[in-house]
Amino acid sequence: MKKRDFLKAGAGAAAVAATAVNAPYVHAQSKTAIKWRLQTYAGAALAEHVVKPAIDSFNKIANGEMVIELYTADQLVPTGELFRAMQKGTIDAVQSDDDSMAAPVDVSVFGGYFPFSTRYSLDVPVLFHQYGLNEIWEEAYNEVENVKWLSAGSWDPCHFNTVKPIRSLNDLKGLRVYTFPSAGKFLSRFGVVPVSIPYEDAEVAVQTGELDGMAWSGITEDYTVGWANVTKYFLTNNITGAWIGSFFANEEKWNALPEHLQELLSVCMDSSHYYRQHWYWGGEAHLRTKGTKLQLTSIPDEEWATVESEALKFWDEIAAQSPRSAKVVKIFKEYAGVMGKAGRPYRYT
Repeated sequence: MKKRDFLKAGAGAAAVAATAVNAPYVHAQSKTAIKWRLQTYAGAALAEHVVKPAIDSFNKIANGEMVIELYTADQLVPTGELFRAMQKGTIDAVQSDDDSMAAPVDVSVFGGYFPFSTRYSLDVPVLFHQYGLNEIWEEAYNEVENVKWLSAGSWDPCHFNTVKPIRSLNDLKGLRVYTFPSAGKFLSRFGVVPVSIPYEDAEVAVQTGELDGMAWSGITEDYTVGWANVTKYFLTNNITGAWIGSFFANEEKWNALPEHLQELLSVCMDSSHYYRQHWYWGGEAHLRTKGTKLQLTSIPDEEWATVESEALKFWDEIAAQSPRSAKVVKIFKEYAGVMGKAGRPYRYT
C-alpha cells in the first residue's frame, strides 16, 4: 500500500470513529424536550415559597427530558380564567384552589377556605388520604372534560389583616376585604364586603383606600408578600385553620407524559405540600411573637362562637346543593367529631 493511500484510509477511519463517538451526543442535544406552562394563583413573592422550589426540583431531576415554565398570578390569564385556559390547553397545568379559579364542579366551594372545615394544617392531608376526599375530588373532576385533578395540599390559615383594629363582630361591618369567593359569601353574613381584584393589586388597593385589608391568609403570607407593610392589625381569630389547594393539569397533556415523568411530578407536588406545612406553621408562631409590623387583636371566644355556629348553618346550606356536597359535609362533621373526642393534643379548643 502506498503511503498516500495509507494516510487517506487512516483519515477516513478516524472520521467514521469520530462520527460514532459523537452520534449519541448529537442525538441527545437535538432531542426536543417536553415543555409545559404552569400558572400559580400566587404572586411572585409568594410563589418563591409555595411552588418554585418544587418546580425547580422537577426541572433538575427531569434532566432536560421535560421542562415546566412557571408563571405567577394573572401573568398569562386572570386567576378566574385558569380553569378554562387549562381545559383548552392554553396553559398546561395550574396550582390553585378550586374556588378562586371557578372550577365548574360542586366540590369547588370546599377549595380555598370553607369556614371551620379544617382547624389545623394536618387536617387537610388526613381528610384527603384517610377520610375519602381524594376519591371524591377524583370523581368530581372525572366528570369534567380534559382536566385532571392531581393532588390537594394543606396551605395557610385564613385571618384578617387590616388597617383598622378588629376587636368585636361589630368591627367587621362594612369592612372591604380581599378574600375568596366562598369565604366572602360566608363573611358577608357579618357585614363584610368581599372585593375581588387581581392578587398583585391588593397591596396598592389598601394604600389607595379601595380595601380595608385582606381575609386571605395567615401572618406568614402577610409578611412575605408585603401586606404587613400596608396594614396595621392582625386578627388572631381565623375562619379556617388551613386552605385546601390543588395541582391540576390538562388531561391530554397529562396522559401524553411517560409514566416516570408523571411519577416525578407527583413526588415534586408532595414535596411542595410538605414545604408549605412547615413553612406556614413555623412562620405563624414566629411572626406572632417576633414580628414587629402587625399588632395582634382578638374577638372574645364567646362572641366568636356566634361565627362558628353560623358556619354550621352554612355547611348545611351547601350540603343541600348536591348529593356529593352532602357527602363532603358529612365527612367534615364526622372528622370534627373524632377530633373533638380525641382531645388534647389534637384540639386545644
